[in-house]
Amino acid sequence: MSKNTALQKIESHEKLCRIMQKQTHEKINKLEVQIDRIEKILLTCAGALLIGMGGVITALVFNT
Repeated sequence: MSKNTALQKIESHEKLCRIMQKQTHEKINKLEVQIDRIEKILLTCAGALLIGMGGVITALVFNT
């Protein structure tokens, strides 16, 4: 195998790796955005549940 062919193969492999790394980075960023959204929804639901349960407990305490 000639030196140029080996160098060409290495360069094409490095180019492919850079492309795949960029795609992986983009996918990770998309997942990060989705996880942040899910966390906000989960915290909002948990807060609403706690406030609702507090209201129910308060109503039960003052009605008896």
